[in-house]
Amino acid sequence: MVLFVLCLGIYSVNVLGNALLIGLNKLDPRLHTPMYFFLSNLALIDICGTSSFVPLMLVNFLETQSTISFPGCALQMYLTLALGSTECVLLAMMACDRYVAICQPLRYSELMSWHTSMWMAALSWGAGFANSLLHSSLTWSLPFCGHNIINHFFCEILAVLKLACGDISLNALLLMVASAVLTLAPLLLIFLSYVFILTATLRVPSAAGRRKAFSTCSAHLTVVVIFYGTIFFMYFKPKPKDLNLDKLIALFYGVVTPSLNPIIYSLRNAEVKAASIALLRGDLLSRKMSRFPVVP
Repeated sequence: MVLFVLCLGIYSVNVLGNALLIGLNKLDPRLHTPMYFFLSNLALIDICGTSSFVPLMLVNFLETQSTISFPGCALQMYLTLALGSTECVLLAMMACDRYVAICQPLRYSELMSWHTSMWMAALSWGAGFANSLLHSSLTWSLPFCGHNIINHFFCEILAVLKLACGDISLNALLLMVASAVLTLAPLLLIFLSYVFILTATLRVPSAAGRRKAFSTCSAHLTVVVIFYGTIFFMYFKPKPKDLNLDKLIALFYGVVTPSLNPIIYSLRNAEVKAASIALLRGDLLSRKMSRFPVVP
């Protein structure tokens, strides 16, 4: 019951906070920029990613025996892997957007047009779901003839592969390659982008200009550190003797981290805070309604 209440509260913060970010992006014209378009995509990924396994996990906290159907497990594994991969690529796209905004400000509207932003977002979603389709297809083509107890709180791909009776060397190899391509490559791109951003920011003559440049990147950089930090801690740490530690880390990565994103962007972004205040005052809704006058 303690875990149920705790996870339900964190999940509620995640859904409400990320839904608020998406709503603010739609209502406030000042947020109709590529940066906030990518942020809305990130918020949607966080909502869908946690919703793919948290509701069933909450139900299982109240049950004496936790079960999931075979199709449900296949769908859950596919969605969690797809959305996690998509977020890795999307964070790299957001870093590229910040690089163009700070290092090429005069050409920003040209280089980061809505057409380009849509293609970058589509590439992120397409790469994530194609990667998950490949691994899911190979995983469920394996023979499963032993026990059917998954030692995890959701159908995580590594936990499912442990139940297979056949040779999983090909699956392990492809997972390693995919991790390098979809995790290390975006992280390298993010690192290079921020090296150029830092170099360009230090050249800004005014202190106010430097603070503004840093403030536009600090929220995204904080999200990157938390997201990749938990990934590396989960997959690249020494193998623990207690498997429950892996579950706790995965719970933090899958449930807590997505809930931090809207808090980070709300506290560290002046435009999001201004839009939130305008929404609380009713200004955003009144401006939205004024665009649709009622003709008697």
